[in-house]
Amino acid sequence: DADGDISFDKTGTTQATVESLRTEHMLIACSDESTSLTVGVRKVTFRMPYAFTLTAVRASVNVAPTGAILTVDINEAGATILTTKLTIDIGDKTSVGAATAAVIGGAGPALADDAEITIDVDQIGSTAAGAGLKVTLIGYKTV
Repeated sequence: DADGDISFDKTGTTQATVESLRTEHMLIACSDESTSLTVGVRKVTFRMPYAFTLTAVRASVNVAPTGAILTVDINEAGATILTTKLTIDIGDKTSVGAATAAVIGGAGPALADDAEITIDVDQIGSTAAGAGLKVTLIGYKTV
């Protein structure tokens, strides 16, 4: 186009830059591999390496929660980036296919360069807590 950006016409009406077509992910370990999770805020804190447009989030555990779902919140500068929190169903090891899907909103999906990101564990299994929690941020570098 006129300002030199390369773009593709995917559907005849939708324009997308090359950067937005390149999906990447950041996988964050939020606990060790085998110790039962505990409820708490700021289980992990890190800074975004660059501006990032979030398109999806996932969570997984090595040990599935029992008795209750596992619930995770992700925050940018202290504000949630999810309007519906990330959950892992009872007996499952992944949030993929959860009965209630996470919804990006609030402070998301635009994560700022060098933003402080924190991950909270809001609920663990009631009979047995999950263990080995990892959270994955999926999206693309914002130009």
